[in-house]
Amino acid sequence: MSAEAPEPPAPRRILVTGAAGLVGRVVTRAFADHGAAVTALVLDDPGDLAELGADRVVVGDAADPAPVRRALADVDAVMHLAALPTPNHGTALEVFGGNTQATFTVLEEAGSQGVRRAVIASSLSILGLPWARRTLHPAYVPVDEDAPLQIEDPYGLSKQVDEATAQMMARRHGMDVVALRFPFISDAQRAAWRLPLLTADPANGAPELWTYLDVRDAAEAAWLALTVPLQGFHKLFVAAPDTLVPYPTADLLAAYHPDTEVRTPLPGRAAPLDLRAAQRLLGFQARHLIDVEPMPMPMPLPLPAPGPGPGPLPQTTG
Repeated sequence: MSAEAPEPPAPRRILVTGAAGLVGRVVTRAFADHGAAVTALVLDDPGDLAELGADRVVVGDAADPAPVRRALADVDAVMHLAALPTPNHGTALEVFGGNTQATFTVLEEAGSQGVRRAVIASSLSILGLPWARRTLHPAYVPVDEDAPLQIEDPYGLSKQVDEATAQMMARRHGMDVVALRFPFISDAQRAAWRLPLLTADPANGAPELWTYLDVRDAAEAAWLALTVPLQGFHKLFVAAPDTLVPYPTADLLAAYHPDTEVRTPLPGRAAPLDLRAAQRLLGFQARHLIDVEPMPMPMPLPLPAPGPGPGPLPQTTG
């Protein structure tokens, strides 16, 4: 019986692009706490990244090879977060072109310099539901990584292309890459805004399937994705196991996604995502859950209006 392959050593230095953003700041602190040196690549230096644990800060655009090359000095792993975080953060061309060029540039430069481990921020928006101009429904729940995509916005399309780029880079450079499909990223302030909004009108959360992930859990998923032994390219949904609404998931689906196939019962407030792949591959399970007192759904409920509602707050910022 052959011995198991030894686990690879933890990264010594990690490049975090978009380190000044919501997820980037927490990721930088978490990586430093794990003992890794962190290089931050940011468009604008906020001045406090050293306090978060970054011992090097490079100012520049992640789509520009020159600052990316500088930022990659001595790096052995990459966490790529830099992106325009919604289709409303620029023109369609700016969002799609900027996001996809940045991902290609960072992974190509990293691979060319011998980096063999990377994580990119993908999004639940890759499904196409959150930013659609009309009401869309998932084909089935729990939604897994093989669910059909229904993208009709430049942000969701940029994430689809980012994942294709990551998969290509895995072949091109022998790089191991994980795309983490983040839902709505929460912290105390964002939860305080989002929870009453969805409680008052759960239609606002229907495009995102009422899912969320605490930013501290997002950072832990990123660390695991950089350190757990794996090979090749993987796309993974990471989210809290429950929803960000007090109502039963089965009732929400019946009201807002009535024709969606329910493949597995979803008791209580269970998130309608299949999270088993991340648990199996990374050993990841969200720990920071929002305390929500369950309530029966009031009737009648408002139905979602055609076109995008308030939409999710940005999942990542860079």
